[in-house]
Amino acid sequence: MTNQFSGALTSPRQAPPSPLAREGKALHALATFFLSVLFLVLPALAARAMEIQSVTSPKGVTAWLVEDYSVPVVAVRFVFGGGSTQDPVGKEGLANLMTGLFDEGAGPLDSEASQIKLDDAGAEMSFDETRDGIYGSMRMLAEQRDEAFDLLRLAVNEPRFDQAPIDRIRAQVLSGIIANENDPDTVAQNRWARAVYGDHPYSRSDQGTRQSIAAVTQADLEALHKAVFARGGLHVAVVGAIDPETLKKKLDMVFGDLPRDQTLAPVADVEPKLAQHIEVNYDLPQTSLQLAWPGVKRKATDFFPAVLMNEILGGGTFTSRLFQEVREKRGLAYSVNSSLVNQDHANALIVTTGTRSDRAAETLAIVRDVAKRLAEDGPTEAELAATKKYLIGAYAISNLDSSSSIAATLVELQIDDLGIDYMQRRAGYINAVTIDQVKAAAKKLLTTEPTIMVVGPPLAGAGKG
Repeated sequence: MTNQFSGALTSPRQAPPSPLAREGKALHALATFFLSVLFLVLPALAARAMEIQSVTSPKGVTAWLVEDYSVPVVAVRFVFGGGSTQDPVGKEGLANLMTGLFDEGAGPLDSEASQIKLDDAGAEMSFDETRDGIYGSMRMLAEQRDEAFDLLRLAVNEPRFDQAPIDRIRAQVLSGIIANENDPDTVAQNRWARAVYGDHPYSRSDQGTRQSIAAVTQADLEALHKAVFARGGLHVAVVGAIDPETLKKKLDMVFGDLPRDQTLAPVADVEPKLAQHIEVNYDLPQTSLQLAWPGVKRKATDFFPAVLMNEILGGGTFTSRLFQEVREKRGLAYSVNSSLVNQDHANALIVTTGTRSDRAAETLAIVRDVAKRLAEDGPTEAELAATKKYLIGAYAISNLDSSSSIAATLVELQIDDLGIDYMQRRAGYINAVTIDQVKAAAKKLLTTEPTIMVVGPPLAGAGKG
């Protein structure tokens, strides 16, 4: 059970009193050297070692499989489309509550028996929700996969939603809601969502409110489960010590008897509302800043130019322009970053940082100036070449470093409909991007007046360019 907020504020960190010391720069340079060597070697090894198979069961359930017998473990990751956007009005928090109950009793097993069986099987099972999906994961020992898959089958098909666990998990969620009512970041996140998304489902808190979470009933949980858990909205990935024929049987056992089609409430696309200035005033020694510009759809022709532009702006850990200007040169913030946020129904480019409150106006002005100069001039050829090399090399480290991360990556590739051979094609897409395309992406996205949120003491004039 998680409560995810795309583009949420980063936790404020104390800004260093001065730019990084010479020793720090040397360490960064040394780390960059070793990472560069690793980036050159690891992708090639991953490409040679990892074969992705598409496995379809007799009942028509498809999964992407990576066989790996180096460790006797099997990792399963799956998602059903439709997350907290499916919470009915007045029942916000329903999906979040539901995901906390799948290991609290299923089929003939009550809550305690379910936990004991999971322990006996040596398995880990978890569920979580995002705005657009209900995710499930399981890691199991290969020698006990029969017991583990059977427990997963029960959780997926026959969750009990007994009243005692409902009340206990609801109390935990309610405790978090009450605590967050006085948390500056949570208050800010809620203000941000309402301002940017209006009355769209994305504007609502995944956890819900005191009133909405109290209104959720067992019947609501059963209805959401029935609407979401269907084969038509399912994507599955499996990594580990299991062969295709065995997996086919397990896929049918776990998912084969689910309804064919989901019955989801329609969710409209939404354009984030920009050119706003939001202040969430608290007497804090540190101020958090968040800015939003337009984003780009995952299937858009300028997606990869936008990815490269974002990496140059603030995505690169030690090399981005924002890092160099805000932290390296001036020591204004511990971290500053930008990210392209892609959701099913909205996209945005988000910049976040935190700094000393007495230097917040200065930091904000620098962030805006960096974005403005990138929009006007674009990147240099050297920046683009270095960024391409980094993005190609870093993919394996960021996405393929464990069986669970590989399974999660494969599920996301399925959601985006990128094809089973996407990893082999990805480098070609990146290398094909020209500097003119990156300049066009920067101009398209960064010349729009952003929405700005300031969390901390009042900051007069923060919304001015």
